Amino acid sequence: MIKSELIARLAEENPHLTQKDIERVVSVILDRMIQALEGGGRVELRGFGAFSVRSRGARSGRNPRTGESVSVRAKHVPFFKSGKELRVRLNADD
Repeated sequence: MIKSELIARLAEENPHLTQKDIERVVSVILDRMIQALEGGGRVELRGFGAFSVRSRGARSGRNPRTGESVSVRAKHVPFFKSGKELRVRLNADD
């Protein structure tokens, strides 16, 4: 599901709200999550999971086309750890 599909589905389930209002709410929530992660924080949604930022050190990599060695700088990457309720629901049919 992509953002526009989420907004459309929420609009169907909540006919008393306009699609523009729903789009604004979804954008604000995602922006606040990004701001928290930018500040080095963590975003936890109980039952769903937690988003955090991890650091990756500098390393040496390879250009897949030429095979030559290239240096990859250190960077921060988002990390998601699923919550227990999400894992249980995903594996309910097993």
